[in-house]
Amino acid sequence: MKKLALAMIPTLLPLAIAAQTLVYVGTDTGRESKGIYVSTLDEATGVLSPPLLAAAIGNPGFLAMHPSKPLVYSVAAGRAADGSWKEEVAAFTVQDDGRLVLLNTRPSGGNGPCHISVDAGGRVLLLANYNGGNVVSYPIQGDGSLGPAASTVQHEGASVNPQRQKEPHPHGIYPGPTQTRAYVPDLGLDKVMIYRLDTASGRLSPNAPAYATTEAGGGPRHLAFHPNGRFAYVNLEITSRVAAYRVNAATGALEGFQVLSSLPPGTKAEGNSTAEILVHPGGRFLYVSNRGHDSIAMFEIDPQDGSLRFIEATSTGGHMPRSFGIVPGGRFLVAANQDSGNVMVFRIDAERGTLSRVGGEVAIDRPVYVRFMRR
Repeated sequence: MKKLALAMIPTLLPLAIAAQTLVYVGTDTGRESKGIYVSTLDEATGVLSPPLLAAAIGNPGFLAMHPSKPLVYSVAAGRAADGSWKEEVAAFTVQDDGRLVLLNTRPSGGNGPCHISVDAGGRVLLLANYNGGNVVSYPIQGDGSLGPAASTVQHEGASVNPQRQKEPHPHGIYPGPTQTRAYVPDLGLDKVMIYRLDTASGRLSPNAPAYATTEAGGGPRHLAFHPNGRFAYVNLEITSRVAAYRVNAATGALEGFQVLSSLPPGTKAEGNSTAEILVHPGGRFLYVSNRGHDSIAMFEIDPQDGSLRFIEATSTGGHMPRSFGIVPGGRFLVAANQDSGNVMVFRIDAERGTLSRVGGEVAIDRPVYVRFMRR
């Protein structure tokens, strides 16, 4: 909000400060993009400020926020000074203007670091290595920096698609509702691997059951838990479908009960793949991004049994929406269109779950991940 407007309406100042949200965008570097960018979202209008370079770092394709401290974590990959290729995970502190200062980095422990998350207590960072076929856990130190890897677990096996599933490809890693387990959708195995998570030591260990299955050839990519902890949803990248599961709190098991398309009725899945999946913080709606169809699919969640009903799919206003995020509080959705280089803001209808564009578009070269921090 401009200073003139603030001077004219001084009573709005406390609200504007309370609602300030930093929007962090990870990118594919190598062309115009230089790393992680940050904008401020005006929650009165849905407008994003011009993006600033928050941190110059190679290929920060996935980000994670600390749950209670001004800390940001990122995967990173690029050429070192000696010409070697380095793949890492990085920890940053957040400055007053939203820019990031590097605390430290740790080796990723595998090739193709593709997803990270932090447990609800802020004690452990979890990392999935897509090409390496393994997952790694790191303790988070008191200052927010990352300690040496506490555990590394290698996946084994394959599935039915000879082009995409000849070997393991863990594509996400998520602490479970009780924070005592971690769940890993493995695109190469058509499984969601399940591990015990010890947040005191930071270690991952085998769970019983060790995994849940998805449909053959589906290619599970990401996962979202319902706020009530009873249900989980997995998007299948290869077949453009969404799988719903019941969560057994005692054993950590996932029991599948529904699979349906992420595309409007009659739309063919060829040429499309799903990317991100998120449950609205209110628990009534589920959202999935379609790359190819270039849309966000919306589903209504039955509050009793967790089943899904397709509502509609809304254009993201660009090409290849690899990621989107839902602003804390659930009023806005921000979508990153990787190939068209634009980040779009949509208002979420609280009653219907539908999306309407609010004009808060900014240009960022090859944006691939969106996450938020309230100030």
